[in-house]
Amino acid sequence: MDKKKHLLTNKTYLYLTEFFAGMSVMAVELGASRLLAPFFSSSQIVWTIIIGTIMIAMALGNVWGGRSADKNPNPDRLYRRILIAAVWIAAIPVLGKYIIVGISGLLIITISHQFLIIAAFLSCMIIFVFPLFLLGTVTPSLAKYAVGNLNDSGKTIGTLGAFNTIGSIIGTFVPTFISIPAVGTGITFLIFAGILLALALIYFVFEKRNPFGCGIAVIVLIICCIFGHSAGFAFWESGLTYEGESVYNYLQVKDSERSTILSTNVLFGVQSVAMKSDELTGMYYDYALAAPLMAEQAGDVLILGMGTGTYAGQCLRYFDHMNIEGVEIDEKITKLAREYFSLPEEIPVTTYDGRAFLRATDQTYDVIMVDAYQDITIPFQMSTVEFFMQVQKHLNPGGVMVVNMNMRSADMDSADINTYLADTISEVFEYVYTVDVPGTTNRELFASNGRNPKEMLRQEADRPADEKLRSLMARVADGLTEHEPQGYILTDDRAPVELLGMRVIDSLIGEEIGYYKEIFMEQGLEGLLNSL
Repeated sequence: MDKKKHLLTNKTYLYLTEFFAGMSVMAVELGASRLLAPFFSSSQIVWTIIIGTIMIAMALGNVWGGRSADKNPNPDRLYRRILIAAVWIAAIPVLGKYIIVGISGLLIITISHQFLIIAAFLSCMIIFVFPLFLLGTVTPSLAKYAVGNLNDSGKTIGTLGAFNTIGSIIGTFVPTFISIPAVGTGITFLIFAGILLALALIYFVFEKRNPFGCGIAVIVLIICCIFGHSAGFAFWESGLTYEGESVYNYLQVKDSERSTILSTNVLFGVQSVAMKSDELTGMYYDYALAAPLMAEQAGDVLILGMGTGTYAGQCLRYFDHMNIEGVEIDEKITKLAREYFSLPEEIPVTTYDGRAFLRATDQTYDVIMVDAYQDITIPFQMSTVEFFMQVQKHLNPGGVMVVNMNMRSADMDSADINTYLADTISEVFEYVYTVDVPGTTNRELFASNGRNPKEMLRQEADRPADEKLRSLMARVADGLTEHEPQGYILTDDRAPVELLGMRVIDSLIGEEIGYYKEIFMEQGLEGLLNSL
């Protein structure tokens, strides 16, 4: 019996091929989400694009693989496709980010709306469709080789499906909980590319075939390991203080003379800023300092979405006798806050989801700050009437909730996400006031039951010892506008916050794109590159 016949009639090897192919598909899918997230967010919309695109690729691969196996059942063709898929996946951490930025740059000068969705879709199509199309051919091809007769065809196909499913399960958990947090997205792609390459090499070594192609594939993998294992997402940035990943986020810390900045997205804004001076930041943190003055007492403060602790630091700096507690779902952000943002060790931070934390504690507070964001969108479970009812139950009598709403656009003709949030909060709280933060897209919302927060702030605006803060609080009191509900309510059953948020983000991006389009029309490509 020759080696070829022995290798392919041993169904264990075929089942292992199915197992590792299924594992790699899921690992690449999860890797795709982490590759796209720093540029386009990790929202459900982006996940939908990833899943939909990959399912299309797999479906086309299934059809083409089955027809190819019937037409020419030579297993060399299948393992050659696996070899090519391995090389392609290995190249993703080296070239993927350049493709994404290139597509984004091209779209800046060609479209006006739906930039994020179109850019994410095109990036996913160009980077991931081809290798996953090739991996989609594995199952029908293996079925052709594994089924010896019709008597056990059902058992054989079922076993192939089971190995594929088990591999997919492992390929789901390993990247999320082990490889991406430990070694990053780039090395995760390289690990699974190496697994696929080994799978193909075993076949070709046994068959003594295709030595030149195998040698080229090994060389390419080595090159990709050299150049792709440590390359950052923000490759155009120099002198970053920190760049890394956690279970939940891409993380970037940038230092300047005036501030330290945390970003979880390399294209759209920053998520947290700490000023190096002991003065007001000029941002929404300062406006949120009105909440302790609105509350009947301000001894106990809870911050849901602690981030790097800028608001906590401001509260400690400007008010006496405060007990501050934070909740942050990403433990690595808390570690960065301690290391780079001077978050005091005496401020406890619980690593937990904000809503789950409220369910688990009986503690009540005078001020609850809600500043939770999932990258650039709001977690839907912390936007609903049920959630704000939990917040209200954890407020002491005369307590105040302050919510940072960071998606304000003047171009929205219909109700935007901030309207929905304010209307939803109005279902729970008697008094709801908002104030816009000049020069930003932030809007602060203050809510209370029993006492009018605007009147309380007018009475207490002179209480801070700091003169600049007193002046700011007077301006905040003058700028507070009572919200008039329009009936847009978010519930646990229906909370399309990501669609609403993306609509505003699209408007904000459209404003920026208009600026760059104008530069391109007037100064050409050179002027556009200089402006970037």
